Amino acid sequence: MTAATSPTDTRENAAPPLHVDRGVAIKSILALWAFYFVLNTARMAIETEPGQLEMMGLRSGVTLAGIAITFVMYLILRHLEARSMRFMVTTALLISIPATAIYATINYAAFYMVAPPDILVQEIAQLHSEHGGAVSVLLDLAVSWYFFIVSWCVLYVALSYAARVGQAERSAAAYRLQAQAAQLRALRYQINPHFLFNTLNALSALVLRQRTREAEAMITNLATFFRSSLTGDPAADVALSDEIDMQRLYLEIERVRFPERLSVLMDVPEALQNARVPGMILQPLVENAIRHGVARSSKPVTLAIRAWAENGFIHLVVEDDAQSGGDISRGVGVGLKNVSDRLAARFDGAARAVHGPRDGGGFRVSLVMPMLSDG
Repeated sequence: MTAATSPTDTRENAAPPLHVDRGVAIKSILALWAFYFVLNTARMAIETEPGQLEMMGLRSGVTLAGIAITFVMYLILRHLEARSMRFMVTTALLISIPATAIYATINYAAFYMVAPPDILVQEIAQLHSEHGGAVSVLLDLAVSWYFFIVSWCVLYVALSYAARVGQAERSAAAYRLQAQAAQLRALRYQINPHFLFNTLNALSALVLRQRTREAEAMITNLATFFRSSLTGDPAADVALSDEIDMQRLYLEIERVRFPERLSVLMDVPEALQNARVPGMILQPLVENAIRHGVARSSKPVTLAIRAWAENGFIHLVVEDDAQSGGDISRGVGVGLKNVSDRLAARFDGAARAVHGPRDGGGFRVSLVMPMLSDG
């Protein structure tokens, strides 16, 4: 057969409405029919059939008709993308039947009924003789074209399924981020009540002892500390310089309690001032050093905060030289667990917290996390 050839010769939504990208769908339709046109044109050229220009014009017409029919099918399937995949597949198989019948009729009419070229007159008579008339020829063509057209429907359903899977993955990722942010906020807010409790106890002691000046200084620093800590996003990273400033405020508050016992050493290079770290990540470590080291020591204690960068990671160390720091219980408190949990939530296993007694007395906690620069 020369002209009316058969092809054997050649999103359920995660967040409705969700559709296959319109551009992708249209390109798939054009590609399907371009394949038909090019394949049959090339076959006729190879077979050196006469009247190729005239046949190419007829083929262009039926190709445009095929594009139009497939586009209507696309509109129907697009409207059903919120339904189940089984429903879409069933619908695709069913709507392909009338679509195929329409296209086969147009194809037959174009090549064999409406002024057929001379080269097809003999072929028409042969087809009618072999198949028993025009109806039989149309049925034979329809069966062949059905599998060609339904292949595009299957492709579209597959694209819809892929879109659903992609949307589900994006939604799952968004939910994971939201859960992570909620976890970070919950862990962050575990810090402030504990700190407030300790500070209020200290203020109460100062008031009872009529140490008014120290109490006023503590209240002022406390107000500044909480104003700074509560106005930011608990799940956000902050510049290391801001984190250090927060710890300076906290230590100024504690210095009122331990004016003779607390000495502070800050060793943070200027080059790391803009490095990003989780907000208030040092607070539980500094508070532990005060509670377990300074508060329990009868001698002066130096509390040091150090930072350095190495191999793409930033190292933060909080340590003290209190002789009571050898107590292993310092490593199992709520504060250290809070910090470890926050690092795990924020960096998904890429950060760690290491703690233990120092040689010569005292306690050290070392945080290692990926280096994140501001901007």
